Amino acid sequence: MALPTLTPEQRQEALKKAAAARTARKELRDAIARGDQTIPEVLSRAKSDAIVGKTKVADLLKSLPGYGPAKVNALLEQTGIDASRRAAGLGERQREALLNALK
Repeated sequence: MALPTLTPEQRQEALKKAAAARTARKELRDAIARGDQTIPEVLSRAKSDAIVGKTKVADLLKSLPGYGPAKVNALLEQTGIDASRRAAGLGERQREALLNALK
């Protein structure tokens, strides 16, 4: 599939939109790291909030204190969640398995 041809103005607008989305995802991860938000709270908003929904589950988990890449990969493997899965793409069983594993 070929990329659409954008005018310079459309390209600039798309770049601004992408930067804003990256910033919002970074703020979400920082809020999880500080403890202002919990994984259950965040996952409950995944279907309705586009920023949360498009964030990878692995990135959300890596934001938790004490969870690095190895621990996150082990947790995802244990719960049967693909490492590239985004929060909105989690099924109900995957979500429950993940929340139970975090308890």
